[in-house]
Amino acid sequence: MNHGLRLLAMLLALIFAPVALAQSQYRLLVLSIPNTYHYEYIPVARDSLERLAKLHAFEFTWANRTDVFDGDLSQYAAVMFLNTPGEELNPAQRRKFEDYMRAGGNAIVVHRAAITPPGQWTWYETMVGRSFVIHPMLQTGVVTVADRGFPASFGVPDRWIWSDEYYVLSNPHDVRINPVLKVDESSYDPTKIWPGQVSRPMGKDHPVAWYHHHEKGRVFVTTLGHDVEMYRDPNYLAHLMGGIYWAATGRGQQR
Repeated sequence: MNHGLRLLAMLLALIFAPVALAQSQYRLLVLSIPNTYHYEYIPVARDSLERLAKLHAFEFTWANRTDVFDGDLSQYAAVMFLNTPGEELNPAQRRKFEDYMRAGGNAIVVHRAAITPPGQWTWYETMVGRSFVIHPMLQTGVVTVADRGFPASFGVPDRWIWSDEYYVLSNPHDVRINPVLKVDESSYDPTKIWPGQVSRPMGKDHPVAWYHHHEKGRVFVTTLGHDVEMYRDPNYLAHLMGGIYWAATGRGQQR
């Protein structure tokens, strides 16, 4: 090979190598609509997801309107409801999302997205796996690992000091879930709530993150993630990334 051809080959390698390195493994749809209690987190969460996407070679579409559900959902390995519950979707969009899950689509539900009014969309309630009852005031507590073999627990300690709204949950649809993280109710006051409201403890079985299967899809739920600073926290982002990784690919579990 003469000198000119060698230079050309080197130039082509420099041009096309970054393209190969930038190939994504999968695409995520993130629905994040500002609401009364959750809006400040949005630019921080988006920036953190961009960094995670670059680090872990995936793409995501960030949406603050539900009309993205009018399009082709099959291009997404998973749909993330980020502090935005499914009740935001109109009836046609709800049907499209149900069809997506029945065709093998997957879902990630974060914090406020787990709250939906009873009877508003029973299918979505069942997909989440637990129903919101109430939450005491935001407090510091100890989160414990219930499943060390699940990717969303890999980046957090066995006993994790964390401050959040620890949702009180019920199971009206008798859904079997697999807890990933729980909260130790002895580490905070589960009855501490605003005047005129009542919050009761759930006891030892108080999940704050879990996974299960719904229709033909995988579902990961974390009720953690209330405050903006949480979306800068390395432990929380590792927890979230583990859930994304499993939901999108089905991989990473230790049996």
